[in-house]
Amino acid sequence: MESISEMESVIEEPLLSKQSSNAKGGFRTLPFIIANEAFERLASLGLMPNMILYLTREYGMQTAGATNFLLLWSAASNFTPFIGAVLADSYVGRYSMIAFGSVASLLGMVLLWLTTLIPLSKPLCNQFTDSCHNSPTTIHLLILHSSFALMSIGAGGIRSSSLAFGVDQLSKSDRDAGIQESYFSCYYAAVSMASLIGLTVVVYIQDYMGWAVGFGIPVILMLIATVSFFLASPFYVMAEVKRNMLSGIAQVLVASYKNRSLQLSHETEDGTYHLEMGSDLLMPTEKLRFLNKACIIRNPLQDLTAEGRARKPWNLCTVDQVEDVKALVKVVPIWSTGIMMGVNMSQGSFLVLEASSMDRHITSNFEIPAGSFMSFMIVSLVLWVIIYDRILVPVASKIRGYPTRMGAKQKIGLGLLTSCAAIASLAIVESIRRKIATEEGYSDEAEAVVKMSALWLLPRQILNGLAEGSTVIGNNEFFLTELPRSMSSLASTLSGLGSSVANLVASFILSVVERASGGGGHESWVSSNINKGHYDYYYSLICALCFLNYIYFLYCSKSYGPCKDRRK
Repeated sequence: MESISEMESVIEEPLLSKQSSNAKGGFRTLPFIIANEAFERLASLGLMPNMILYLTREYGMQTAGATNFLLLWSAASNFTPFIGAVLADSYVGRYSMIAFGSVASLLGMVLLWLTTLIPLSKPLCNQFTDSCHNSPTTIHLLILHSSFALMSIGAGGIRSSSLAFGVDQLSKSDRDAGIQESYFSCYYAAVSMASLIGLTVVVYIQDYMGWAVGFGIPVILMLIATVSFFLASPFYVMAEVKRNMLSGIAQVLVASYKNRSLQLSHETEDGTYHLEMGSDLLMPTEKLRFLNKACIIRNPLQDLTAEGRARKPWNLCTVDQVEDVKALVKVVPIWSTGIMMGVNMSQGSFLVLEASSMDRHITSNFEIPAGSFMSFMIVSLVLWVIIYDRILVPVASKIRGYPTRMGAKQKIGLGLLTSCAAIASLAIVESIRRKIATEEGYSDEAEAVVKMSALWLLPRQILNGLAEGSTVIGNNEFFLTELPRSMSSLASTLSGLGSSVANLVASFILSVVERASGGGGHESWVSSNINKGHYDYYYSLICALCFLNYIYFLYCSKSYGPCKDRRK
């Protein structure tokens, strides 16, 4: 709750002066949209850390089985937003998708909460021990799986459309005035702060107040978010679905293939290309010219109806359809540059391993938990967003005498370069830590704690927070600006899709390194014994790949050309 109020104070002042005078939309609707996803993230992430204990102790699951169960839940929750985005852009609209997702998430959390209140909904276990030897029945598993399935479906509905739905509330003058950029920053800061609260406060409540209270808090928060979202319904701008995005893309590809024998020319006479009624586009662009064959009119009498529509949409498309597909294809190279940054961010489990082998004491009586070091990145991210939006931008604008903000591609580039510095700092720290471990005679002791402060890991976390805040916000701004409004939901999920691909790439790199470095009787770089391995070499490899990826980004950025919103 406090994170949302802080977010509102950050954006309220600059946005109120620019609020649209329209009866619907504008700044007043944004807190409801942001709060809805923030509470969903808080609730779902608050359930994740201790869920392994709930499944093993209350359901009698084996650790491996429970871990796989949670991995499937996480994978589903990351993939359903992509499906939700396609459905929102092509069929049901963003408001309906968020509404459906909110209700589904709430029902899933309520169902999970009921398993803590109704004894017969889960196996009967010994209340005086932390173990359960009774196997869950089919009904028990059905209730459990249904609750997690509903939460994954709900996450897909909310996360797929919330960011784009907020953009729908802003007028063109608002977007041109920089309010859209402030909205992106504050949206991501609020969601990150909610995630931090979920990973700390909610987990603490579960540990010290029990499952019933610990699972009940997310239910109450999700209920508040859902009710408030629906109460603001009369004030939302609800954009209509103009065309089926999937069929439109398929039609362009099929039509361009069918018309592959046509010769392209530079004619500009009326009637050469099939134009959409009311569109400002009179002819397609020269990039990806082979797709232009999909909108060439060969015989107006045979190809068009009396109303000017295509008789066979799979043979003839509009210029707008062709340009939409081109826009999607054009952003793919820049989208791919975010994968290596995702690989860097996925090294969190190794960070916990390193932190656990270092001195984590702040005072003689207080020790930072190894898993809590991930929280510093979120704090850094939120602080960076606030400093950039409330200090750097106003100061730069005052010095230059006109509104000054970083472009979307500049933000992405800054984040990718900072990500290189972050993993480089981790490689240096690990090299020093391993040297100290060897000098202290801990080479054969995997769980030994060396005399080196774990606070040396903070530079990596601080830099990663800056990198993620800059890159992810820049990516969202870039995709939502460059792709047509009809693809806004899809655009808002591309960063998440990149993170999913990054997990696969990170797994591949790790497997290759383990096999290549562990042959011939030598210890692998990523050995289970962190003091025997060479994690510093592994991090150096990741750093080198990240730097090459930054060079690749510079090439993609130059090849892409200027963005729509500015000439850079």
